[in-house]
Amino acid sequence: MDHFEEDLVAALREIVKDRNWQCVGKKCDFDSPCTKLYSEDGEHIVLVHTEDDRFWAMDSSCPHEGGPLDLGDIEDLGDGKSVLVCPWHHFDFCLETGASSMGLQASTCDSFARGVKTFTRQCTNQVYEVRVVQDMIYINTQNELCLSPIPETDTSNGKLSVDDVEPSPSEDTLCFWATKILCTPDPKEKVAMTLEVQERWNSGEITEVGQATPPVQPSRKENLTVLQPGKIKRGKGGTLASRIALLHSLANIEQWAIDLSWDVIARFSSVRLDTGEPLPRQFFSDFVKVAGDEAKHYHLLETRITELDSFFGALPVHNGLWQSATDTSHDLLARLAIVHMVHEARGLDVHPQTLSRFAAQGDCSSVEVLEVIYRDEITHVAAGLRWFTYICSQEERDCLSTFHDLVKQHFKGYLKPPFNTEGRKTAGMTEEV
Repeated sequence: MDHFEEDLVAALREIVKDRNWQCVGKKCDFDSPCTKLYSEDGEHIVLVHTEDDRFWAMDSSCPHEGGPLDLGDIEDLGDGKSVLVCPWHHFDFCLETGASSMGLQASTCDSFARGVKTFTRQCTNQVYEVRVVQDMIYINTQNELCLSPIPETDTSNGKLSVDDVEPSPSEDTLCFWATKILCTPDPKEKVAMTLEVQERWNSGEITEVGQATPPVQPSRKENLTVLQPGKIKRGKGGTLASRIALLHSLANIEQWAIDLSWDVIARFSSVRLDTGEPLPRQFFSDFVKVAGDEAKHYHLLETRITELDSFFGALPVHNGLWQSATDTSHDLLARLAIVHMVHEARGLDVHPQTLSRFAAQGDCSSVEVLEVIYRDEITHVAAGLRWFTYICSQEERDCLSTFHDLVKQHFKGYLKPPFNTEGRKTAGMTEEV
């Protein structure tokens, strides 16, 4: 197991934790008990103002049957506890925890019997931390919020603009194949080529790293509908359609992750450290492994989507991940910090909640796929940490201050709790800080 500088690990954890406070307005603008705040992806929030002048926030859609909680009533239970009551079926939700006193019939995966169990589970709504700072209201959420409904408009032309770049080198090198994979639009072909190149590299059939100029942006099939990231509606996994949407979104991320792995290989193959030394061969081997893992993940997800009578491309996708690649295309340390540390660490954080949504519906096959992905992603965070630390050490840079500077320059995203400390610990992101 890798062990990394504790201050750097703590900094990565805090970046993923704290960079998503949304200012929604002045305190005086929220005199009503309940105010609905709208999000582009449809996951709207209700801001609750109680009589003791405190503010709370939770998902505005009741997890029972989608009732409008912003039209609900607030009931004081005493002892400083209050609940928001849905106007449809009177499910109540604790403002502090989101827990309801009412239960739902549900199914879950039995990991021992490999079957499905039916039980009554507590109905819980997602809550969000709220702070009042200098009479301004802040909510801790990934999504941008506003007081007015957001029109559902497609701001793209329905296609991903493809920079049609052909690989220039003719020799049989790792970078030649990395560039060729980046220029391959069909995800199934991309997966097959990735796994073949991984096998040839590991067996020693491909011996040279080589050099190549990767495309500005990887190729994609022309029939994909591309929207801005916030407009992709993933749902919460409570229905078959919602689970398909979640799997489709994950498959899209994995396809980009394949390309990000090959891009870091091709784009930075000629990098020389301040010592004059090239990157070690193990650097390239580590990211070939990451690319192979991501290809495996896409194949597992695409197969599961097909089993559920859908297909990849049936729903809109986004190319938000590639923006980080573009922003860090000139700086290997920045690429490692943002893409292979911050974004990969965020994947560990959202995994438990995603898995629990599928398990609650008895979707054991999808749970098994997600568990495979989770185990692999832990090693990917460790790889990012390993090479960031190595380069800083070789160039006599302070890891912590370098990381903070790079995040300040290049990371503009917003991130959303809860935080999976166990997964982070396994990746080397320990809690002893």
